[in-house]
Amino acid sequence: MLLYALDLSLTSEEGFEQVKACLTSPLAKLVIWGLLSALLYHLVAGIRHLIMDMGIGETLEGGKLGSKIVIAVAAVLIVLAGVWVW
Repeated sequence: MLLYALDLSLTSEEGFEQVKACLTSPLAKLVIWGLLSALLYHLVAGIRHLIMDMGIGETLEGGKLGSKIVIAVAAVLIVLAGVWVW
């Protein structure tokens, strides 16, 4: 759906205005924020796994601390994404 919106917005000025009008609705903003939230959490968790692949935080205590850090950082980024979208 987002690829279709991108294609429509790039084809003409009218298409851009249609997409712009559609994305101003609260439901569309909620969907975009939800997608961004999932992507941001996935990004932060992926960075954690890369750090663990380097041998840092492989213990049980390190894993618990790492998961708490991931949740905290992801929560901050999700709130910032919500501010940016809304």
